[in-house]
Amino acid sequence: MRLIRGLHNLHSFSGGCVATIGNFDGVHYGHQVIIRQLQAKAKAMQLPAVVMVFEPQPREFFDEINAPARLMRFREKLEAIAALEVDVVLCLQFNRRLRHLEAQQFIDQVLVEGLHVKHLVVGDDFRFGCDRAGDFALLQKAGELNSFSVDHTATVEVGGARVSSTRLRRLLGDGRFEKAEELLGHPYSISGRVLHGRKLGRQLNVPTANVNLGRRRPALKGVYVVDVLTESGEMKPGVANVGFRPTIEGGDPQPTLEVHLLDFDRNLYGQRLQVIFLEKLRDEQRFADLTELKTRIHQDIEQARQFFIGRPKKIAEQ
Repeated sequence: MRLIRGLHNLHSFSGGCVATIGNFDGVHYGHQVIIRQLQAKAKAMQLPAVVMVFEPQPREFFDEINAPARLMRFREKLEAIAALEVDVVLCLQFNRRLRHLEAQQFIDQVLVEGLHVKHLVVGDDFRFGCDRAGDFALLQKAGELNSFSVDHTATVEVGGARVSSTRLRRLLGDGRFEKAEELLGHPYSISGRVLHGRKLGRQLNVPTANVNLGRRRPALKGVYVVDVLTESGEMKPGVANVGFRPTIEGGDPQPTLEVHLLDFDRNLYGQRLQVIFLEKLRDEQRFADLTELKTRIHQDIEQARQFFIGRPKKIAEQ
């Protein structure tokens, strides 16, 4: 899969393509249906399948503080889309220029002159252009004038409710990981490289790997039982904290992901870990001092051990 950043780098689409547009945050089951529809049409037309995304996501551009939490960082999104065998991801920077682009200008400059699109697949609620003035009807009219066709996907439901990134964020926030997995098709995880931190975990006799979140705000906050996949392919049990570490003086200005691997003492600095969330233990909270924090962390670890002891039995009963 190729990654192209910016319209100015589009040089190879004179022959046209089949495209879809969206945030694709989470690449959940609804997104997967759109991309599979894209692939089928691209194969039938013998054209490249292109997924167009934006960075930052539009709502982050308009209101970064109150924008929805990120379900995945950009690299994770690319990996998830690549796994669906898309040919090209086109990433457009969402800036003032793009924000003020009228819907018809977006069609002319991006879809027609940039991508030479021959077929477009969009979600049933897709809106575009300045003030979200563009809709499916406008795309159909433009297609008739510019020789491209447009199709939309019907609403995708799981468990009698629409699959959406908003619903997925709500499930994750509530710690309902089994339900979230139904929307994703796989367990929810966060990947990132291990960075040097404050080394506080070692002072508390609970060494942790500080995983770079690389996102504005994660969809999780609290203490969790996790599986951790290392670069060497080992799967290790652990406990993770996602939040701002309020007990430490001043806290952290940005959210952090700290992971303690049970019965593991090897160096992980620089490695990229995949942290798979299994169960929520508690919300993040502020403690009176580090002694109280240490006591609670060891309680969390014991709860995690009990979870892993019981897990084989739960699997066998299913």
